[in-house]
Amino acid sequence: MQIVFMNTFEKSAGDAGIESAKLYIGEDQGRWSVEWREDAEEGERMAVWFEGTSWEEMMIAFRLGIARMMGAGFMPIIDGMLESPRAGNGGYLTMLQCYGELHADQELFQSLREWRRKAAGAEKKSAYLVATNRMLWMISAFVPQSDEELRQIPGWGQVKHAAYGADVLAVTAGASRTTTFPLDWVAERLDPDVFATWQCKQKENKYKLLMDRQQEKKQILSVLQQGGQLSQLEEQLSLSRRELLIRIEGLEAEGYDVEPFVERELSEVPESERQMIWEAMSAMGDRYLKPVLEQVYGQQEEGKSGRQVEQLYERLRLMRIRYRRQAGSKAV
Repeated sequence: MQIVFMNTFEKSAGDAGIESAKLYIGEDQGRWSVEWREDAEEGERMAVWFEGTSWEEMMIAFRLGIARMMGAGFMPIIDGMLESPRAGNGGYLTMLQCYGELHADQELFQSLREWRRKAAGAEKKSAYLVATNRMLWMISAFVPQSDEELRQIPGWGQVKHAAYGADVLAVTAGASRTTTFPLDWVAERLDPDVFATWQCKQKENKYKLLMDRQQEKKQILSVLQQGGQLSQLEEQLSLSRRELLIRIEGLEAEGYDVEPFVERELSEVPESERQMIWEAMSAMGDRYLKPVLEQVYGQQEEGKSGRQVEQLYERLRLMRIRYRRQAGSKAV
């Protein structure tokens, strides 16, 4: 195996001195490996983080492992491997997010979540579009009680304030607080080591999500290559049919051939209906599907159940995959 990258990590062990470790990326005839070798009293401890042929997967595993070890206190001699400065050097807004997450008032946080659930239900939208958990953590930690204070919460802009500001302030009005606004005191009060560990955890979560997405991608491709259908993917992965079709659209955009899958799923859709969808996309564009739905199905949409409407959208998404592929081929 040829070593193509190596870095040394060190961790303070208190009176025992410094613990050290080395991280390697190796390559052998197109097969990549990532190894962590840590010095210990009983000898060298080794952990293999990755073995395989995918450069993309290897880099995700590499960065995920680094984030975990930095969170455990190991610092690299050569920095910059997580595409950001060394943890602990974050900006003011990041510090507010960290403090909010670590000092959230759980009772107030739950009250804010209940408000968000009702607001999202009334507007028929996802809860995170109303407010993210991170926003609610900060609100519950800093407890804003005026318009000016609430607008100091990162991410809480004018549009969100106009829509929800009064409701949120009604929730926080009865809560007590020990902190003050403005929030410039956070930088001094936040422990640097705690902040550095929190930042590493955020990186770890990010790369863990990327790794999970990569594994889901492999599962989807495996099922498609074996002639599987959407129902089979739905059984194997904890993803909605809509999310699965979005992922498959992404695979088509990456250059994977998903046409056999599209044909299988559209096999029971009459050719006349396919042609109507195609003509509607040609005339109206394929970015937004609702106008296409109304153009093709018109009054048929009215009176249908939610599942029946979703089935119509599935047909449109499948036809959009085919439409974009052929439009892309003509452009080339």
